[in-house]
Amino acid sequence: MEIVYQGKKVEIEDGANGFLAAKALDPEKKNKALGVKLGEEHIIDMNQPIPAGSEIEFVMPDSKDGFEMMNHSCSHLMAQALKHLYPDCKFGFGPAIEEGFYYDVDFGDKTVSENDFAAIEAEMKKLSKEAIPYKRREISPEEALEIFKDNPYKVERIKELNETISCYEQGDFIDLCRGPHVPNTSYLKHFKLLSLAGAYWRGDSKNKQLTRIYATCWESEEALKNYLDILERRKANDHRKLGKELGLFMLSDFAPGMPFFLPKGMILMNSLLDYWHKVHDAYGYYEITTPTMMSRELWETSGHWDHYKENMYTTKVDDRDFAIKPMNCPGAMLAYNNSIHSYKDLPYRQAELGHVHRHEASGALNGLFRVRAFTQDDAHIMVRFDQIEEEVKNIMRLFDEVYSVFGLSYKIVLSTRPESNYIGSEEFWEKSEAILAEACASSGHEYQINPGDGAFYGPKLDFKLRDSMGRTWQCGTIQLDVNLPHRFGCFYIDDKGEKVEPVMLHRVVFGSIERFIGILIEHYGGAFPTWLAPVQCAVLPVNSAAHGEYAEKVKKALEDAKVRVEMKDDNEKLGYRLRQAQVEKIPFTLVIGDKEVESGSVNYRIYGQKDQVEVPLEEFVKIIRKSIDDKARY
Repeated sequence: MEIVYQGKKVEIEDGANGFLAAKALDPEKKNKALGVKLGEEHIIDMNQPIPAGSEIEFVMPDSKDGFEMMNHSCSHLMAQALKHLYPDCKFGFGPAIEEGFYYDVDFGDKTVSENDFAAIEAEMKKLSKEAIPYKRREISPEEALEIFKDNPYKVERIKELNETISCYEQGDFIDLCRGPHVPNTSYLKHFKLLSLAGAYWRGDSKNKQLTRIYATCWESEEALKNYLDILERRKANDHRKLGKELGLFMLSDFAPGMPFFLPKGMILMNSLLDYWHKVHDAYGYYEITTPTMMSRELWETSGHWDHYKENMYTTKVDDRDFAIKPMNCPGAMLAYNNSIHSYKDLPYRQAELGHVHRHEASGALNGLFRVRAFTQDDAHIMVRFDQIEEEVKNIMRLFDEVYSVFGLSYKIVLSTRPESNYIGSEEFWEKSEAILAEACASSGHEYQINPGDGAFYGPKLDFKLRDSMGRTWQCGTIQLDVNLPHRFGCFYIDDKGEKVEPVMLHRVVFGSIERFIGILIEHYGGAFPTWLAPVQCAVLPVNSAAHGEYAEKVKKALEDAKVRVEMKDDNEKLGYRLRQAQVEKIPFTLVIGDKEVESGSVNYRIYGQKDQVEVPLEEFVKIIRKSIDDKARY
């Protein structure tokens, strides 16, 4: 039969599976490939027959698809080991995730801790050496209910599926699964159990809490070691730890989930916000601010009172219900409606740094990453339908400019129309999705489709940032909305003098300012670029009596150049003060001694570097000023 491989039509044996195809087309891959990819999306097991006419490629361990397959398969390997060690345990879901996999397990009256990981890993290694094949089976719902009758979690899932069900067997273990899987357990050698967490079945706090075991599996010992090294770096760079050490922010039981920013943290935040103001001014945004607390009627109009009230803080004022805002959008609608707009006014861009409050579950709170009070850097842009594509491209230019400053790369995900409970015509959705896709393509940005994950009122683009330690963060969003403009009666006057509802683009760059600061703390490991650093330069006189006067002159020159400078006098030995400047991660450290006093120079060292450089004072002022103005790493 004919298939397509590496862009060429080739002949292979009728009904050949992946092993036979690899043997004929690329023998080196026969015992290394994990699966066969058909076209752009679908992957099958190596032992499944390849459909005639398919365009194929082999899924290798070092690819993104290969990583996912190994981790999905390793979740089954771990489950089999757990079943051997804890025969009465029952399994929920066990998916692959971005950096590994997890499995939710009901251990009954048994308690499992990280102290048990060594025994679990030992059993997994034993099963790996046995090279147990992963065998796919397709069965009826009735058969599935019989096989999994002792597992209420699987039974619940089976009853939702009115179709043929696929399972995978490996030796004495069987699990519900769509697949695909690696050929056998010997392909899984380099794995590590990482941590435990509690997880309610299906994320519902009304359900039983299961034990979630996180783990990871890699294609080689070296790759696994590199990943574990990154995890250690992440622990060292934990923003909660660094935030305390660097005096940036604090948390208090008097206000759970509501961070306090300390003096140095406020310098960091204000530097970030100063940049935000300048960028938005350059891109034609009008900045507004709306009240923190508004009446129930507003939230009823927006729909939040009916659908989000449990996450809102409410109170009564003069016998009327009020709520502290959980988002800025409704206030922005009122600001837009304050005046009449012509079609010539559009796009009309409103930006707001609004302080919002959301009642998050106490168990979900996490430093600056998950809080109850935060600053949302929102923008609400009213456009005509024919302006959507150009405005989206304009926003992406802004995103490119902002994220590049921080050295953050990103990928874009386009979320499309939900299967049900959406508003607007299918034609609106199809056109809107095509416009967003074309805006990405014509701007030179690749994107992935996330089918059915759009909001009920419109499709969206999510910008997934990648930091210096390989983690992905959801920050930027561009979302189409025809719901709120309709609810609030927003309109513009078109060229015929008639009222027309605009389309609104919701847009955030940083998302939560507090969360973005947490991301930056970990991204930089607390060693901020000079323009963001709370203290940009430390001045260390070797001896205050001999060098103090010149050190003060140096400090004054830097202050006059708008440099944030701190004098560290000689109450402590010079070596201690140098180490302290490094601990505080100050970008530039100046040592002032006899030579510098005599020559009118400074001796500077950049954080993280050993070299010391001597230059005239005037030249150093230019160097550090350039580092600040260029927003350079140093």
